[in-house]
Amino acid sequence: MVSPRHARQALAVLTASSISAALVLATAVAPAATASPLSTEHTFTGGDPEGWHSYASSGSVTTSTATEEFCSTVSGGTNPWDVAAQHDDLTFDRDTTYTMSFDARADQPVTLPLQVGATYPATSARQVVLDGTATPQHVELTVSPATWPTTSTDAGSPLADGWTTTSGLAVLQLGAQAVPYTVCIDDVSITERTDPTDPTDPTDPTDPTDPTDPTDPAEQVVGGDFEDGAIAPFYAVGPGVTSAVTDGVLCVELGAGTSNRWDQIVGYNGIVIEPGTTYTLSFDASSSNGRPVRAIIGDDEDPYTVLLENNPTLSADMRSYTYTFTAERGFPTDGATSPGIGEISFQVGGSDTPWTFCLDDVSLLSGTETPPYTPETGPRVRVNQVGYLPAGPKEATLVTDAPAALPWELHDAQGVTVASGTTAPAGLDPTAGVAVHEIDFSGVTAPGTYTLVADGEESYDFTVGADIYQQLRYDALNYFYPARSGIEIDGSLMVGQPDAQEYSRPAGHVGTPDGADGGPNRGDVDVACLTPETEGQYWMYGDWTCDYTADVTGGWYDAGDHGKYVVNGGIAVAQLLSTYERTLTSPTGAGADLGDGTLNIPLDEQTNGVPDVLDEARWELEWMMKMQVPADAAMYPGMVHHKVADADWTGLPLLPSQDAQERYLHRPSTAATLNFAAVAAQGARLWEQYDPQFAADLLAAGRVAWDAALRTPDLYAPAPNDDPSTGSGPYDDDSVGDELYWAAAELFLTTGDQVFEDHVLASEYHTADIWTSGGFNWFETAALGRLDLATVESDLPGRAAVRDSVVEAAERYIAWQQGEPFGTAYPGSDGIYSWGSNSAILNNQVVLGTAFDLTSDQRFADAVLESMDYLLGRNALNNSYVTGYGQQFSQNQHSRWFAHSLEPSLPNPPRGSVSGGPNSDAVTWDPVIKSLYGPDRMCAPQACYVDDIQSWSTNEITVNWNSALTWVASFVADQQDGDASGAGTVVVVTSDPADVTAVDGQQASMSAAATGSPAPDVQWQRLTAGVWTDVPEATSTTLTLTARLGEGAQYRAYFANAFGGVYTEPATLEVTESPEVVAPSPVVDPPVEETARGAGGGAQDGRGGALAATGADPAWVVVAGLLLVAGFTATGVARRGRRSRDGSAPGARA
Repeated sequence: MVSPRHARQALAVLTASSISAALVLATAVAPAATASPLSTEHTFTGGDPEGWHSYASSGSVTTSTATEEFCSTVSGGTNPWDVAAQHDDLTFDRDTTYTMSFDARADQPVTLPLQVGATYPATSARQVVLDGTATPQHVELTVSPATWPTTSTDAGSPLADGWTTTSGLAVLQLGAQAVPYTVCIDDVSITERTDPTDPTDPTDPTDPTDPTDPTDPAEQVVGGDFEDGAIAPFYAVGPGVTSAVTDGVLCVELGAGTSNRWDQIVGYNGIVIEPGTTYTLSFDASSSNGRPVRAIIGDDEDPYTVLLENNPTLSADMRSYTYTFTAERGFPTDGATSPGIGEISFQVGGSDTPWTFCLDDVSLLSGTETPPYTPETGPRVRVNQVGYLPAGPKEATLVTDAPAALPWELHDAQGVTVASGTTAPAGLDPTAGVAVHEIDFSGVTAPGTYTLVADGEESYDFTVGADIYQQLRYDALNYFYPARSGIEIDGSLMVGQPDAQEYSRPAGHVGTPDGADGGPNRGDVDVACLTPETEGQYWMYGDWTCDYTADVTGGWYDAGDHGKYVVNGGIAVAQLLSTYERTLTSPTGAGADLGDGTLNIPLDEQTNGVPDVLDEARWELEWMMKMQVPADAAMYPGMVHHKVADADWTGLPLLPSQDAQERYLHRPSTAATLNFAAVAAQGARLWEQYDPQFAADLLAAGRVAWDAALRTPDLYAPAPNDDPSTGSGPYDDDSVGDELYWAAAELFLTTGDQVFEDHVLASEYHTADIWTSGGFNWFETAALGRLDLATVESDLPGRAAVRDSVVEAAERYIAWQQGEPFGTAYPGSDGIYSWGSNSAILNNQVVLGTAFDLTSDQRFADAVLESMDYLLGRNALNNSYVTGYGQQFSQNQHSRWFAHSLEPSLPNPPRGSVSGGPNSDAVTWDPVIKSLYGPDRMCAPQACYVDDIQSWSTNEITVNWNSALTWVASFVADQQDGDASGAGTVVVVTSDPADVTAVDGQQASMSAAATGSPAPDVQWQRLTAGVWTDVPEATSTTLTLTARLGEGAQYRAYFANAFGGVYTEPATLEVTESPEVVAPSPVVDPPVEETARGAGGGAQDGRGGALAATGADPAWVVVAGLLLVAGFTATGVARRGRRSRDGSAPGARA
């Protein structure tokens, strides 16, 4: 997958390390210099070469000055630099700018690279394009030594950082032309530019009267119009390729049966690309069968880096195509093994039927200006193109700069106005770059098909209905079956998917490194570990070695590539498991909707009595178990390998079964190990009722992983030493406290073990504010643990606070949403939409949905629904980011096998695939989005997106993005008509029991209370010998018992309804002895005279003012009375108790 920290697709990115040098300025064969620096014109008067000479390391060259020009007659040369005309021993000052000027002519059309400077890369360069006529053409080149790289910025530079003066040379490279030719130069000079902007300076190259103004676009392609009837200097190569030029058009017949696009190529070599220069490639082309062509500008040597790529689908008639880009790097390059050549390449292979490709008017102009890119966005009224739930919120956005409110109308399918109102101006939305108004038509509840009309614009049509999200629930989950590795994909299983049979493909990566099975795959049956020898200069794993191989077949392909990554697969499988687990804990969770037989998976899995979502998750869990280091390994036993991936990047398109790259296991990491421990524990508790043995195996493996991670808590997945990394995404992570918290939470929820509870409560992530604008992701996983601790039943102390933290986060997201006119609860990170912004939006929806599950507060469900509006079309681009949903949706996401735009026989991504979405973090951009936007023409965050298969930084698909969609799609489907607040509520404790002290033998009572709908049942429990057991017949909110000395204990109430249970905090009963009473000494009463009983009563009847006669001392009576009122309930102490760390009750207190 895509990593938001590092670009991952090497084929599409030109990197610093991949262009370690450029044009070779050969000096070894040069004779001694005979002239000083060219401060005066070299006119070659009298035949004096004035220090110029020619050489050939291949091919041939002869020189002559007979015409008082320096002429070279050239034949052959494999590369441009194999033959050259050169002048040595020039001197350049760092702070001086120079102009090289000369006239040149050739007797054939040629394009010749010119370089002036020290040695590459400390040079200035341009292309010299000669038309083949006898008329000399004037050439100028600005030489700016201050801009040349030094060793600190380019290791290949010959210049130290503090250089001031250097010797150098000027070289015109003459080799690799199609036919022999003669080229002559004259009036050559290199002079200082004292004021390069002075319009009176005759040497000023920007002089508008100068017909050779170098600021004019310069053509680099010779013969691109094919008017001479010859293909040269173009070429057409590959199996079954024949070519001919007819009427000035090159047509190439292409045989069938090639596997890769680059197996058949029409190309043009020898172009020079200068960093920072803007170029425009244009051409006319046609296809006999409507196939796409891959048009690229890049390097024809390993690593085949690419600066420009476009994949237009051609039509049968000739059409014009134009692409402008600014080069970040330059060509040609001097690679580690052999120099590369800059080229224009049209890759046309890979068809299973013959076809004809025609080409004309090929041009590459340098010095052009990039035209502004304006995406097509359709009607200015932006709606959820799928629709709205009848009782749910219904918001739309109108793009307009009108200062005052505007009228709107809602039309039904017959065009009848069924509702109307006025807009609410919201001003400029900085995330969209446009001024907007908001429209609220929530009062409309009647099902039907509608359009919204405002400001002269009519929206795409949409539906109001309770069932609009039901199929999305399944399509989002069905994404995972065709992403499986190691199994044949049967398109006939994909019921309801358009063109389902196109998804059939052979099993991918079921081969061995030796290719013994005869197929292209070199994995994943017996995969070895990566070594310094196989990785070379990119090795990052220190002294790690591995003495085993592993069968790591299975699992899901991560994204657009063929890599399989534990950390990304982990969050994905966790969200699938949570999608199911939510049905066990949420008032609106519909378990039957995710039962057996609900998904498009193999038939034996559809009929095994297990919910299909758990079957799908098992496919990944079983693969993750295979990634665990064997117990007898010499290094890191029990840890988990970070990934298995190709040795190098592959191109597009490519079926998994056709991947011929060697596959390797990468070093284990603490992050991957804890990630596996977390999902193994979660999987174990959900599988226990369906397959106890599998559940036990999962839990055992998770415990082993936990212990291994504690032994090695800092084995981090490193950042790549090359960008992008070779063959796979790095998924680097050097902060794993969040993974430790997540793993501890899942293991505690599954086992209840004290050791895991202790880790949870001790973690800084347990109480930290972890709710960022992006919610959570593969490298910020603490929220996964927090959400499950909030929703999954446990006796975790302080669980109410955990729940409260989720609700508080959701309140924050709602506040963000209220400030977003397009309805998303995502403000971006400091205003920047990050790589995979749609996944951030979805994960924020998960938090909002969880808050609804915990509270049944409709505001939270409404916030989830409104965020769906953004994903499904209510956004700056008027685009639904879910394939197959809406009128305008993403369908060309970056993928090697869902690659219809590159190979018509392959499908688009399946319905329900979510695109990564807008990415305004320009440092992570791919070449496609870079060609559309840049620092001087920056896109608004929501607009930084293009539905192009090569735009992997904005338009990739990944398992962890679709897993977020599965949770959210299931949630919104469960909302039925849009108001599910009456479906019930989970149990919430409103009053915990208080600690009490009672006298031995007396009655004691404690009370607790909880809410929930349906009303919860209650069962009191007592902690005995570290184990909580039910108190018999204690099922009311008040527990009453007789206090017995020596039987003091902790008690708690367990409240439960259909959506799960909640434990109160424990309370302690402390029993004290009855106080010892000392009898008073006998007292002899004096004789009492008999008296008459008055009407007011007397001592004998106990009434009146005198104490009733008892025969006891009054003091004793007082003591006895005090003992009676010293009962248990009368002396309760309002004090909360908690189980001690060893699980025992606290000792008696005096």
